[in-house]
Amino acid sequence: MQSSELTHTLSFGLHIDTGSPDDLRNGCLEARRIRNEVNRLDRHGWDWDDLKSVVVDNADHVKNTSQQLVDKALGEIETYLDNKDDGWGRPYPYIDELYPLVMNHGEGYRLFVEDEDTVRFRISAAPRNHVKGELRGSADHFDRVRTALENDEWRVGTAEVVHKHGEWRLHVTVTHESHQVASKDDADTVVGVDLNEDCIALVAMNRDGAVLDSVIIGYLEIKEQRHEFFTKRKRMQKDGQTAFESVVQTEERDYVHDCLHKVSRQVVEWVSQFTDPVIVFEDLKDMRDSIDYGTQMNRRLHSLPFAALREMVSYKATWKGIPSDDVDPEYTSQQCPRTECQHTERANRQKKRFKCCECGFQDHADRKAAVCVVQKWFKKQNETVPSLETLPRVRTVRRAASGRGGATGSHGHDLCSGVHRHGTSAQDSPSQAREELTSVASPSWD
Repeated sequence: MQSSELTHTLSFGLHIDTGSPDDLRNGCLEARRIRNEVNRLDRHGWDWDDLKSVVVDNADHVKNTSQQLVDKALGEIETYLDNKDDGWGRPYPYIDELYPLVMNHGEGYRLFVEDEDTVRFRISAAPRNHVKGELRGSADHFDRVRTALENDEWRVGTAEVVHKHGEWRLHVTVTHESHQVASKDDADTVVGVDLNEDCIALVAMNRDGAVLDSVIIGYLEIKEQRHEFFTKRKRMQKDGQTAFESVVQTEERDYVHDCLHKVSRQVVEWVSQFTDPVIVFEDLKDMRDSIDYGTQMNRRLHSLPFAALREMVSYKATWKGIPSDDVDPEYTSQQCPRTECQHTERANRQKKRFKCCECGFQDHADRKAAVCVVQKWFKKQNETVPSLETLPRVRTVRRAASGRGGATGSHGHDLCSGVHRHGTSAQDSPSQAREELTSVASPSWD
């Protein structure tokens, strides 16, 4: 086992008994003013250290809270600078909606365990202006925040006051400083992962090389929605409209983020069924620099949320004590997985079909690539690659949501996956989310 620091965000409703919601609203309005001022000064070319000093000194918040708000606004600008080559828009210079009030525990806000059933809060909405009351939320989140407040191995971190769905909420981060994660060297099951623009393929193999199970989880709706948002952006830019940066782009980011969370949960639930697993990814950090397939294909591949999905899967797996690792991705899509062949040629793969030009081995191309990821991991561990001759049938799970173009319908994002823990369809109605299971022919040789 090994220790790892893990952070989790907990969400609570606020039942106010001292102060009023107007105090929180005024605090968020001042947060908005700070955010807009940071963007204005940055556009005027101010040095960030000078900018931070001036904005904090003139803010009507607790000093530490003002510093947190400036850091959040600068972080948005920094994210834009890191991703502008991929089409990210610059943060809108002026926003007119409420901005989250960011605070440190013990300075901008404080939580107290009053009794077994009650956790109270105190929020400094402004200097010497406190809003107090009780937290409301799920039993699981209450258990975790009580543990963080009472256990020395945990700490309570920053929190944000937000107004969502007609109520005031507090999003609190708690960190377990020594969370136990299994050692990858002791894994009994190796799960290979192949990330693609429309699906994620998973293969579970034991140390003897037997394929225990495999699944392909499709998320074509993400690709379709990103293309739709790209088209909207081009049309709006052509017409000189600026709403894309403040409205449409936020809608895209939230939609993709929600879908990735659902996919990552499915992946971790599937992996959790195996004994002492380790999840192995392809190391794609240098992929952007090596891709040059023309303007249209480059845009499609460069904009894929590979890193975000991997991070979410790894993070959720770590909370369950499951370790992760990576291997060199070179030739995983082109190499024959048969131990006695290993022929590597680009012509082996034709879209979603893999057929070895040397031995005739056939399989779903993405599932086959996940097998090669596992084989590379065995080599990386200086272990003998187990013999592999055949693969079982592959199961494909296609995520489909109601609504036009893959968007969620009236039921909202909660039904997007349409897949329960045991793989049954959430709804039989075609108007709601559903799961389609498609068996692909078993691999064979000509």
